[in-house]
Amino acid sequence: MQETYDDLVGRVAVSKAGRDKDRAFVITAVLDAEYVWIVDGGLRKLERPKKKKRKHLSIQPAQLEQIRLKILEGKQVFDAEIRNSLRSIGYNLQQD
Repeated sequence: MQETYDDLVGRVAVSKAGRDKDRAFVITAVLDAEYVWIVDGGLRKLERPKKKKRKHLSIQPAQLEQIRLKILEGKQVFDAEIRNSLRSIGYNLQQD
């Protein structure tokens, strides 16, 4: 089943390839069936999201609901919120 835009925004995704391998990110936008924008609030901030192929990501069941709602409602999201949210659920604890 194809996941929709609303299903993916706010989901945690772990990189499977590239320099950022094994690093957790939050999906902030879905560009098309193949690409998404991802941020982690540290190395990849909201002002410069990374465009990444979905096949290079392991999309996790974890979802950052507060971040997701803010993005979908068009409200401002801060890098610190993303960073702290990822850490609070156990991702990127030793990085930055």
